[in-house]
Amino acid sequence: MPTNTRIVLASRPHGRPKPTDFRLETVDVPALRDGEVLLETLFLSLDPYMRGRMSDAKSYAKPVEIGAVMEGGTVARVAESRNAKFGVGDIVLAHTGWQSFAISDGAGLRKLDPAAAPVSTALGVLGMPGFTAYAGLLTIGRPKAGETIVVAAASGAVGSVVGQIARIKGARAVGIAGGPEKCAFVRSELGFDAAVDHRSPDFAAELKASCPDGIDVYFENVGGHVWDAVFPLLNEFARVPVCGLIAQYNATEHSGTDRLPTMMREVLTRSLTIRGFIQREFLDQRPAFYRDMAGWISEGKVRYREDIVDGLENAPDAFIGLLEGQNFGKLLVRVAT
Repeated sequence: MPTNTRIVLASRPHGRPKPTDFRLETVDVPALRDGEVLLETLFLSLDPYMRGRMSDAKSYAKPVEIGAVMEGGTVARVAESRNAKFGVGDIVLAHTGWQSFAISDGAGLRKLDPAAAPVSTALGVLGMPGFTAYAGLLTIGRPKAGETIVVAAASGAVGSVVGQIARIKGARAVGIAGGPEKCAFVRSELGFDAAVDHRSPDFAAELKASCPDGIDVYFENVGGHVWDAVFPLLNEFARVPVCGLIAQYNATEHSGTDRLPTMMREVLTRSLTIRGFIQREFLDQRPAFYRDMAGWISEGKVRYREDIVDGLENAPDAFIGLLEGQNFGKLLVRVAT
């Protein structure tokens, strides 16, 4: 049996994660039992939610235990099989975490067709991030033709899909991204109507100018100063799907004026809908998502970008960079070819 290289959680970070919060280990792979398959990881998905799993604070999912493999979605190849449902060479979508090999009993694995789409997309535009955008925008945001839809992290795995779906539905899409290069990509490659750089010293004024009729839907995945600029522009009956707050994940304390009373008054007087969600709430929509997204990609209505880092050992640094916006597109680690 091969040797398994894995990255485990060495300590719980306080604030920004450090490379020492992770530990690289090499262990033997046990022999397969009846009904099991040996999976060789091809691609590992790196996603912001993983920061929450490193903490033991109460959340919607259990934290990763100290010494346990960091969790994450993967695309893997069946290297050995004692399960009649899977043959050697099958490519599957799994959730086996930050390691080069894993043993599975087959539960939860989904076979992928490499001829239908690049298998890496099962972790991005045709996977959890794409589905998060699809379900959150269409179910909670409910965009209508002619409305203005704003999304932060617009060049990323979720935000890029949100804006493109908004355009498909006839809405006006305004993206917020970090830096001129990402903003240019959002406008020229993804087809957004406008893109605003949140690093600009005049960000709030530039966002307002890009939304002359206000904002009808804001897809929230950042928080922080982006939310501060967006909130005054929300129209009456605006909808705010909340899937993440990446700007706050490394925060160790919250200081300043308590603005909750003011915000709640505005929520009331403007009849705002602010709804947090986890994509698994909408699993019944998965078949429609796979059908619609595959069609939109083939028709050229949805484009995507992947940011691929080679080598499992580079996953910690890449993940730390993700939390600071250093990635450009869906962040993946290529573990094997």
